[in-house]
Amino acid sequence: MATEPDGSTPPAPQALPLAPAAIVEAVGPASDEAIPRASGLYIWLQVLGQFGVFVAFITPIAISLAIRLAELAPGRDEYLGFITGSGALVVMLTAPLFGTLSDRLRTRWGRRRPFMAVAMVVGVVSLLVMALAPNALILGAGWILAQIGWGQVLQNLQTSMADKLPESQRGKVAGLTGFATQVAPVFGVVIGGTVAADPLLLFLLPGAVGVVFVLLFILFTKEADTRGAVFADALSVRSLFANYVYNPRMYPDFSWVWLSRFLFYFGLTLNTTFTAFFFASRLGVGVADVAPIVATLGVFGIGATTLGAIGGGFLSDKLRRRRAFVLIAAVIFAAGAVLMAMATDLPMLYTGSLLTSVGIGAFAAVDQALILDVLPEKETGAGRFMGIIGFAVSIPQAVAPFIAPVFLGIGVGAAGEKNYGLLYFVAAAITLLAGLAVLRVRSVR
Repeated sequence: MATEPDGSTPPAPQALPLAPAAIVEAVGPASDEAIPRASGLYIWLQVLGQFGVFVAFITPIAISLAIRLAELAPGRDEYLGFITGSGALVVMLTAPLFGTLSDRLRTRWGRRRPFMAVAMVVGVVSLLVMALAPNALILGAGWILAQIGWGQVLQNLQTSMADKLPESQRGKVAGLTGFATQVAPVFGVVIGGTVAADPLLLFLLPGAVGVVFVLLFILFTKEADTRGAVFADALSVRSLFANYVYNPRMYPDFSWVWLSRFLFYFGLTLNTTFTAFFFASRLGVGVADVAPIVATLGVFGIGATTLGAIGGGFLSDKLRRRRAFVLIAAVIFAAGAVLMAMATDLPMLYTGSLLTSVGIGAFAAVDQALILDVLPEKETGAGRFMGIIGFAVSIPQAVAPFIAPVFLGIGVGAAGEKNYGLLYFVAAAITLLAGLAVLRVRSVR
């Protein structure tokens, strides 16, 4: 991924240890060309599975954790940041590890489904822990378990897409799953809002939706028997942790896609972290007064994001183009961020925000398909590299909120007004760089 300041490529570093390659055919197809078209049943089970995971997993973030925390630690709202941050850190540290273990799993039922089944059980246990937690510390422990359990179900669902989908279907399926994951949090919040007074139902009803749809995927999809898989070397603690890194020069296209995703989500995080404060500043009202505005915008945002996801995903498959759509998505997002930075009234803010939502949807769908196109070692290391690509999202989400105050503090006047305009201009520039970075990909049009 690295380049010298003058744009040249640095000398090739010594290759780091890579995941050993399987030397049997039982694990999966040898190339993209060998992957047959996925059935309609597989596609819809994939869509429903991801929908279920997001209902079970995102509902706590959206409403359940806040309700439980208000009961267990009244007035300590800052604990929510500690809890969610800790969970994100654990996922960042464990995703490649679990991905490698999934790649190496030898069972008659394949690699992904057994791993998903165990992870789903962990996810259900986590919901019980959060529902019955006697204090904020146990609540946080439950959320970490949820990140591990439901997070691994989602990662294996997405890795299954790398195993099962040929290039011609990746954009369409990524668009459909993108739509499902946009609708799921709203569905989960509605469920949570109807049973907010009962801690068990607050967590377990959304969890039940996740269990049903994930079980449908596990029971009605098929994988090759991997009991006969043979690997070049034995799995060890050293090789497991070596799989957290790779030599970017060996897989340049994957590296450019990783960088593109990193830049986009860095800009996105800068754009969204301070939305309520930004709107309050531009409209001259209190933060509490913008809650209905942000909620209404969220409803329209779902439609805009869905339009970008399905439109971008389907068109990228039909036209057999990925890079151009990623660039267009980045340009749309950047235009929306610039419009918001220059906004002086509510219509401009709404228009800019909806443009960013279209860009987010299109980028997420087409970028997901592009990742599947360039994913290294699909037969033996798909889980590992899906874990590594997760860093491109988790690192920006952890780092960007700490960097944002630097831009907010530049040019602050005597009144102490934060420089939100500069922050949104910077977000636009970074996401535009994300679109340009993907043009360096050579193996995909």
